[in-house]
Amino acid sequence: MNDARKSAKAQINDTPVVYVVDDDPSIREALVDLFLSTRTEARAFESAQDLLDKADLNRPGCILLDVRLPGANGLDIQLHLEKLGNQMPIIFMTGHGDIPMTVRAMKAGAVDFLAKPFRDQDILDAVSVAFQKDREVRQQSAANGAVAELAKTLTRREHEVMAAVVQGLMNKQIAFNLGISEITVKLHRGNVMRKMEARSVADLVRKAELLGL
Repeated sequence: MNDARKSAKAQINDTPVVYVVDDDPSIREALVDLFLSTRTEARAFESAQDLLDKADLNRPGCILLDVRLPGANGLDIQLHLEKLGNQMPIIFMTGHGDIPMTVRAMKAGAVDFLAKPFRDQDILDAVSVAFQKDREVRQQSAANGAVAELAKTLTRREHEVMAAVVQGLMNKQIAFNLGISEITVKLHRGNVMRKMEARSVADLVRKAELLGL
Protein backbone atom coordinates (compact mmCIF):
# COMPACT_ATOMS: atom_id res chain seq x y z
CA MET A 1 0.00 0.00 0.00
CA ASN A 2 1.53 3.34 -1.01
CA ASP A 3 1.74 6.38 1.31
CA ALA A 4 -1.23 8.13 -0.29
CA ARG A 5 -3.49 5.13 0.21
CA LYS A 6 -2.27 4.71 3.80
CA SER A 7 -3.02 8.36 4.48
CA ALA A 8 -6.51 8.07 2.96
CA LYS A 9 -7.22 4.96 5.03
CA ALA A 10 -6.10 6.73 8.22
CA GLN A 11 -8.39 9.66 7.45
CA ILE A 12 -11.34 7.32 6.93
CA ASN A 13 -10.66 5.52 10.20
CA ASP A 14 -10.56 8.83 12.04
CA THR A 15 -14.07 9.67 10.88
CA PRO A 16 -16.69 9.12 13.61
CA VAL A 17 -18.94 6.15 12.91
CA VAL A 18 -22.25 4.98 14.38
CA TYR A 19 -22.46 1.24 14.90
CA VAL A 20 -26.14 0.27 14.77
CA VAL A 21 -26.92 -3.03 16.49
CA ASP A 22 -30.48 -4.34 16.15
CA ASP A 23 -31.95 -7.72 15.20
CA ASP A 24 -34.72 -6.07 13.17
CA PRO A 25 -33.42 -5.53 9.59
CA SER A 26 -35.99 -2.82 8.86
CA ILE A 27 -34.82 -0.78 11.86
CA ARG A 28 -31.17 -1.26 10.92
CA GLU A 29 -31.81 -0.11 7.38
CA ALA A 30 -33.89 2.89 8.46
CA LEU A 31 -31.27 4.06 10.95
CA VAL A 32 -28.37 3.67 8.54
CA ASP A 33 -30.32 5.63 5.91
CA LEU A 34 -31.04 8.34 8.51
CA PHE A 35 -27.38 8.75 9.37
CA LEU A 36 -26.28 8.68 5.75
CA SER A 37 -28.77 11.47 5.04
CA THR A 38 -26.85 13.63 7.51
CA ARG A 39 -23.49 12.51 6.07
CA THR A 40 -22.71 10.47 9.14
CA GLU A 41 -21.00 7.14 8.57
CA ALA A 42 -23.03 4.21 9.91
CA ARG A 43 -22.66 0.44 9.87
CA ALA A 44 -25.26 -2.11 10.88
CA PHE A 45 -24.97 -5.38 12.82
CA GLU A 46 -27.65 -7.95 13.60
CA SER A 47 -26.31 -9.08 16.97
CA ALA A 48 -23.86 -8.21 19.69
CA GLN A 49 -21.52 -10.98 18.56
CA ASP A 50 -21.67 -9.66 15.00
CA LEU A 51 -20.56 -6.28 16.35
CA LEU A 52 -17.68 -7.76 18.33
CA ASP A 53 -16.52 -9.89 15.41
CA LYS A 54 -16.61 -7.27 12.67
CA ALA A 55 -16.51 -3.73 14.08
CA ASP A 56 -13.36 -1.71 14.72
CA LEU A 57 -14.22 -0.56 18.23
CA ASN A 58 -11.07 1.55 18.43
CA ARG A 59 -12.48 4.02 15.92
CA PRO A 60 -14.03 7.32 17.01
CA GLY A 61 -17.81 7.15 17.24
CA CYS A 62 -20.53 5.49 19.25
CA ILE A 63 -22.72 2.39 19.45
CA LEU A 64 -26.48 2.53 19.00
CA LEU A 65 -27.42 -0.68 20.75
CA ASP A 66 -30.73 -2.50 21.11
CA VAL A 67 -31.20 -3.96 24.59
CA ARG A 68 -32.88 -7.20 23.52
CA LEU A 69 -30.74 -9.11 21.06
CA PRO A 70 -30.17 -12.74 20.07
CA GLY A 71 -27.58 -14.25 22.42
CA ALA A 72 -25.95 -11.69 24.70
CA ASN A 73 -28.19 -8.68 25.33
CA GLY A 74 -27.14 -5.06 25.07
CA LEU A 75 -26.44 -4.62 28.77
CA ASP A 76 -24.17 -7.68 28.75
CA ILE A 77 -22.22 -6.19 25.87
CA GLN A 78 -21.90 -2.91 27.73
CA LEU A 79 -20.34 -4.76 30.65
CA HIS A 80 -18.10 -6.79 28.33
CA LEU A 81 -16.73 -3.67 26.62
CA GLU A 82 -16.15 -2.03 29.99
CA LYS A 83 -14.06 -5.02 31.10
CA LEU A 84 -12.02 -4.70 27.91
CA GLY A 85 -11.37 -1.06 28.73
CA ASN A 86 -13.28 0.10 25.66
CA GLN A 87 -14.89 3.49 26.28
CA MET A 88 -16.87 3.93 23.05
CA PRO A 89 -20.10 5.69 24.11
CA ILE A 90 -23.29 3.62 24.00
CA ILE A 91 -26.84 4.75 23.30
CA PHE A 92 -29.43 2.14 24.19
CA MET A 93 -32.72 1.70 22.37
CA THR A 94 -35.53 -0.66 23.26
CA GLY A 95 -39.21 -1.30 22.89
CA HIS A 96 -39.31 -3.05 26.25
CA GLY A 97 -37.43 -0.68 28.53
CA ASP A 98 -38.25 -0.35 32.18
CA ILE A 99 -36.93 1.82 34.98
CA PRO A 100 -34.46 -0.71 36.52
CA MET A 101 -32.98 -1.43 33.08
CA THR A 102 -32.61 2.27 32.35
CA VAL A 103 -30.96 2.94 35.71
CA ARG A 104 -28.51 0.07 35.23
CA ALA A 105 -27.56 1.25 31.75
CA MET A 106 -27.10 4.88 32.75
CA LYS A 107 -25.09 4.02 35.88
CA ALA A 108 -22.79 1.95 33.69
CA GLY A 109 -22.11 4.99 31.56
CA ALA A 110 -24.68 4.94 28.76
CA VAL A 111 -25.08 8.28 27.00
CA ASP A 112 -28.83 7.87 26.55
CA PHE A 113 -31.66 5.36 26.67
CA LEU A 114 -34.32 5.78 23.98
CA ALA A 115 -37.62 3.93 23.93
CA LYS A 116 -39.00 2.77 20.58
CA PRO A 117 -40.58 4.34 18.66
CA PHE A 118 -38.39 7.41 18.82
CA ARG A 119 -38.14 10.55 16.72
CA ASP A 120 -35.31 10.86 14.22
CA GLN A 121 -34.18 14.07 15.89
CA ASP A 122 -33.91 12.32 19.27
CA ILE A 123 -31.51 9.80 17.77
CA LEU A 124 -29.49 12.46 15.97
CA ASP A 125 -29.24 14.57 19.13
CA ALA A 126 -28.13 11.57 21.20
CA VAL A 127 -25.47 10.64 18.64
CA SER A 128 -24.20 14.22 18.60
CA VAL A 129 -23.78 14.09 22.39
CA ALA A 130 -22.08 10.68 22.13
CA PHE A 131 -19.64 11.93 19.49
CA GLN A 132 -18.72 14.89 21.70
CA LYS A 133 -18.19 12.62 24.69
CA ASP A 134 -16.01 10.32 22.60
CA ARG A 135 -13.87 13.27 21.44
CA GLU A 136 -13.39 14.45 25.01
CA VAL A 137 -12.39 10.98 26.23
CA ARG A 138 -9.90 10.55 23.39
CA GLN A 139 -8.40 14.00 23.94
CA GLN A 140 -7.97 13.27 27.63
CA SER A 141 -6.44 9.87 26.87
CA ALA A 142 -3.98 11.48 24.45
CA ALA A 143 -3.05 14.10 27.06
CA ASN A 144 -2.49 11.39 29.67
CA GLY A 145 -0.30 9.44 27.27
CA ALA A 146 1.80 12.49 26.43
CA VAL A 147 2.41 13.26 30.11
CA ALA A 148 3.29 9.62 30.80
CA GLU A 149 5.91 9.73 28.04
CA LEU A 150 7.46 12.87 29.55
CA ALA A 151 7.56 11.22 32.97
CA LYS A 152 9.57 8.31 31.55
CA THR A 153 12.48 10.70 30.97
CA LEU A 154 12.81 11.46 34.69
CA THR A 155 15.38 9.75 36.86
CA ARG A 156 14.35 8.05 40.10
CA ARG A 157 15.54 11.03 42.12
CA GLU A 158 13.72 13.46 39.85
CA HIS A 159 10.52 11.47 40.39
CA GLU A 160 11.04 11.82 44.14
CA VAL A 161 11.61 15.56 43.85
CA MET A 162 8.56 16.01 41.63
CA ALA A 163 6.38 14.13 44.12
CA ALA A 164 7.64 16.38 46.92
CA VAL A 165 7.15 19.57 44.89
CA VAL A 166 3.54 18.77 44.03
CA GLN A 167 2.89 18.11 47.72
CA GLY A 168 3.82 21.73 48.33
CA LEU A 169 7.13 21.11 50.14
CA MET A 170 9.82 23.78 50.09
CA ASN A 171 13.31 23.06 48.76
CA LYS A 172 14.70 22.97 52.30
CA GLN A 173 12.12 20.40 53.37
CA ILE A 174 12.73 18.27 50.27
CA ALA A 175 16.49 18.36 50.89
CA PHE A 176 16.01 17.23 54.50
CA ASN A 177 13.59 14.43 53.58
CA LEU A 178 15.78 13.07 50.77
CA GLY A 179 19.10 13.59 52.55
CA ILE A 180 20.55 15.79 49.82
CA SER A 181 21.67 19.42 49.63
CA GLU A 182 19.28 22.23 48.83
CA ILE A 183 21.38 23.12 45.78
CA THR A 184 20.95 19.57 44.48
CA VAL A 185 17.20 19.85 45.02
CA LYS A 186 17.15 23.03 42.95
CA LEU A 187 19.03 21.27 40.13
CA HIS A 188 16.64 18.31 40.17
CA ARG A 189 13.66 20.64 40.38
CA GLY A 190 14.84 22.54 37.31
CA ASN A 191 15.32 19.26 35.43
CA VAL A 192 11.82 18.15 36.41
CA MET A 193 10.23 21.37 35.16
CA ARG A 194 12.16 21.17 31.90
CA LYS A 195 11.57 17.48 31.21
CA MET A 196 7.89 17.66 32.13
CA GLU A 197 7.51 20.79 30.00
CA ALA A 198 5.81 22.48 32.97
CA ARG A 199 5.29 26.23 32.67
CA SER A 200 4.68 26.61 36.40
CA VAL A 201 4.29 24.60 39.60
CA ALA A 202 0.53 24.64 39.02
CA ASP A 203 1.09 23.09 35.59
CA LEU A 204 3.38 20.48 37.15
CA VAL A 205 0.71 19.66 39.73
CA ARG A 206 -1.88 19.20 36.98
CA LYS A 207 0.41 16.82 35.11
CA ALA A 208 1.24 14.93 38.28
CA GLU A 209 -2.47 14.43 38.89
CA LEU A 210 -2.76 12.85 35.43
CA LEU A 211 0.00 10.43 36.51
CA GLY A 212 -1.87 9.61 39.70
CA LEU A 213 0.72 11.23 42.00
